[in-house]
Amino acid sequence: MTVTVRFAPSPTGHIHIGNARSALFNWLFALKNRGRFIQRFDDTDVERSTQAYANAILYDLHWLGIFPDTVQYQSKRFAIYDEAVERLKQAGLLYACYETPEELDLRRKIRRTRGLPPVYGRESLKLTAEEKQALEADGRRPHWRFLLPNFEGDPFETHRTEVHWLDLIRGEETVDLASLSDPVLVREDGTYLYTLPSVVDDIDFGVTHVMRGDDHVTNTGVQIALFRALGAVPPAFGHHNLLTTAAEEGLSKRTGALSIGSLRESGIEPMAVASLAVLIGTSENVSAYSSMAELAEHFDPAQTSKSAAKFDPAELTVLNRTLLHKMPFEDARERLAALSISGEKAEPFWTAVRGNLDTLADAVAWWRIVREGRAAEPELSQDDRAFLNQAFDLLPEEPWDRSTWKAWTDAVREATGRKGKALFMPIRLALTGLASGPELADLLPLLGREGTLARRP
Repeated sequence: MTVTVRFAPSPTGHIHIGNARSALFNWLFALKNRGRFIQRFDDTDVERSTQAYANAILYDLHWLGIFPDTVQYQSKRFAIYDEAVERLKQAGLLYACYETPEELDLRRKIRRTRGLPPVYGRESLKLTAEEKQALEADGRRPHWRFLLPNFEGDPFETHRTEVHWLDLIRGEETVDLASLSDPVLVREDGTYLYTLPSVVDDIDFGVTHVMRGDDHVTNTGVQIALFRALGAVPPAFGHHNLLTTAAEEGLSKRTGALSIGSLRESGIEPMAVASLAVLIGTSENVSAYSSMAELAEHFDPAQTSKSAAKFDPAELTVLNRTLLHKMPFEDARERLAALSISGEKAEPFWTAVRGNLDTLADAVAWWRIVREGRAAEPELSQDDRAFLNQAFDLLPEEPWDRSTWKAWTDAVREATGRKGKALFMPIRLALTGLASGPELADLLPLLGREGTLARRP
């Protein structure tokens, strides 16, 4: 059996880090098991779904390092769903209902007052053919419900019917079908809700494992019943905890909160996003892994907590710094060149500055300092100016290398008696205009003697 997983967003907005969590759980599971990853777009809502959003989602996934084996669209498979509907109707498992939303709401309120669960009472099963004809003649169009197998003979005498599965993440799970309403599979206008197309696709595409957010746990009980009604063996299911903001608010595609695109534009590295999205809310320490293969080695869905995980964007910055600080020049070369950082000094420059970057684009400011001059004119006391004039008089002759800094400052210390911050800070301000930054031992050879002298106050 080839492990086959799928990621199935609706292309109605940009995916955020919470959506990416589901995609990454499936991708890493497929990597660990040498399986297949299906990208499926649940675009049966044709009014809100767009190809532009689908393309943007694919771009975000590719940027993260997820490369689907195949891409499928539910909007191209309606004939297959129509066939499944007919099979369920012929089996007596899909029945027409005519209630309006207002009527359904009233019935739920009545059931609550009677101390009954507010589930659908299957009243439409009692309708005669003549009554249905009369409703349709009156302009009513039916929606279609799946008859849950939570009874023995009489569908109005339901009893506790447990659906069990060993969840890949949560362990033993149980859903009682008697506590649920028969789900609507087809709307009045003939369009499909999520449940039926998802199950039919999972059957057709041979999906073996489904991993998604734990807001789908109840849906899983229903879908397992539907798999069996269609004569299929259900896949294995896993439900991970959801990500929330620090204020414990849910993430939404519609608001664009923490979208993958916005994180990319802010300069966050894809593996910083992937590392945090996967490891937050698990027993594994959140660390910055530099590749999907490395992250996959530390990925264990069973180590995921059942409680929601709070996502703090500040953690992304920390992980981003870690990735940049250890990023080899070969991995950064093309991206630096795109920022006009190239030439023989590019590699030693990268080695010098990467430890001081929050994002790779921050390197531009340091390249400008190296090539053009200090970032700002420093405010120096008269004593510091006198000290710097003396220090610049002591600049060693070229050639320069990393040892030049020590040779220079040793000579300055001996000549002026200054040491520590009183010695180093004025020199740093004179050379860069900033009070902190890369090691001056690394920057000095990049400036050269002529470039250093040009910064003499």
